Amino acid sequence: MTARPMREAARVIVVDEDERVLLVRFDLVRGGHVWATVGGGLEPGEAHEDAARRELREEAGLEGVDLGPCIWTREHVFEDPIGFAGQRERYYLVRTPAFEPVPGHTWEQLNAERVSAVRWWTIDEILAAPESRFAPRRLGTLLRELVDRGAPAEPIDVGV
Repeated sequence: MTARPMREAARVIVVDEDERVLLVRFDLVRGGHVWATVGGGLEPGEAHEDAARRELREEAGLEGVDLGPCIWTREHVFEDPIGFAGQRERYYLVRTPAFEPVPGHTWEQLNAERVSAVRWWTIDEILAAPESRFAPRRLGTLLRELVDRGAPAEPIDVGV
């Protein structure tokens, strides 16, 4: 039996001037859902930064923004098998004025990737909700630190 590989992925922490963050809802194979930042797996030969820009366009309809530095990393094993054992993620920061997310992909295309919603969240809303609803689980705390202290000088491992 061949071990499933890890997938490389790029994610984007999109923060508006009101310190809201744009999150995408992923429906899980085993039921339930999780809210995560915009992003997904790299295509063959694609750089992390290019994947981040593509995912911004596909999931949020956002183009022409400055992609900030990689500030977080995360590695996790998938509970829902999708052909990969898990994912290694790099998180990039984007600050933008508020906008109405209009995905560049159709909802049919997004639903095929298990994406069912895109919306803005305040940090307080995230902190008030169960951690199990977010990836990474400490998302609210991590975002509060990011807003209060600024981006770290080097990427930090944010855990599961």
